[in-house]
Amino acid sequence: MFTVEEACLVVVDVQGKLATIVDESEATIANIAKLIQAMQALEVPILWLEQNPSRLGGTALDIAQHLQGQAIAKMAFSACEEEGFVKAMKESGRSQFIVTGIETHICVYQTAIQLKEQGFEVEVVVDAVSSRTKANKEVGLAKMSALGIYPTSMEMILYELLQRADHEHFKTILQLVK
Repeated sequence: MFTVEEACLVVVDVQGKLATIVDESEATIANIAKLIQAMQALEVPILWLEQNPSRLGGTALDIAQHLQGQAIAKMAFSACEEEGFVKAMKESGRSQFIVTGIETHICVYQTAIQLKEQGFEVEVVVDAVSSRTKANKEVGLAKMSALGIYPTSMEMILYELLQRADHEHFKTILQLVK
């Protein structure tokens, strides 16, 4: 099980026009925003990525407004190929990575697989990832699952992190998932 003490959220490339044209974009963005707010309440670190921001634009406002600090810019599809991400990942001291963002079959997939290959526990939030087409999202999720990346949902991972109804942040999380 994932725990508050070991988990880290990785938000992958929810940027510019692409964020608005992926399959089920509104629901995906809303779920990512809820995840971010929940992780902040639980004091789980968040690593926030942007693919080639000078060309693709910044993170979608509905998400960026909940984030603090700077995004980690990247050119590689996998965040694990970027020095800034590797440094932030190591500094987090975490061993469990919850991956969300776009596109499922490209940057989410490559980042999740390389985290898994490095020996970390990795789960992908199926209702908080997307691709331009539903088919590409499904292929990305299927391939990750076949390679040992477990699927989860926004609600499932949040309750997994809480573990108890008497957790001090239970009501905060409950309000987010309603």
